Amino acid sequence: MTRNPEAYVLKYQETRYRQCHLDLMLNLEVRQIFKTRARIISHIRSFLDNLGFLEVEKPMMNMIAGGAAAHPFVTHHNKLNMRLYMRIAPKLYLKELVVGGLDHVYEIGKQLRNEGIDLTHNPEFTTCEFYMAFADYNDLMELTEKMLSGKVRELTGGYKIKYHTNGLDKEPIEIDFTPPLGLWIIFSYNA
Repeated sequence: MTRNPEAYVLKYQETRYRQCHLDLMLNLEVRQIFKTRARIISHIRSFLDNLGFLEVEKPMMNMIAGGAAAHPFVTHHNKLNMRLYMRIAPKLYLKELVVGGLDHVYEIGKQLRNEGIDLTHNPEFTTCEFYMAFADYNDLMELTEKMLSGKVRELTGGYKIKYHTNGLDKEPIEIDFTPPLGLWIIFSYNA
C-alpha cells in the first residue's frame, strides 16, 4: 500500500494521534492500516497453530522486572500491598512452559517499556514470541522466513514492501522478503 499523506484531510500529526477516531473518519487510508494489522496477526496465529504451537497468555504484572534489558513501568497492587512491574517481555514465562513439557508455545501480546519514544519505538507495543523445543537456530530461521515471506506475499501479491521509517512525509525504503532471506545483521551504535 502506498501512502499519500498529501491526500489526508486531517494533517496535523498530534491531532491525528490523540484523536484517532477523527483520523479514521477523515483519512480513509488509515482504516486500511488497522485492517492490515489485523490480517497480519491472524496470519501469524494461524501459521503457528497449524504447526502445532499452543497459544498462551502469561501475566502482564510481575514481581520482578525480567526478560529483557529494558526499564519497566511500575505499579502497586493495593490489596496485596505489593510493588509490581509491567511486563517488558514474555520470554521467562514461555521458557518455563517449554521446560514444563509444552514443546511448542507462543504468545502474541502487549509489552510495556518505560523508555524512549519515536516513530519506531513506542512504550506499548505488540510482539509475537515463540519457543520450540528440540529445534535449533536454523529451524527457527526457516520457520520465521516462511511466516514472514508468506504473509508479505499474501498481502501484496509479491515479496517487496515499502516502509516509512521517517514518517509519511519522507521517502519510504523498500524491504525485500523474497526467500531465502538469508541472515540480516543489524548493528545499532550510539556515539
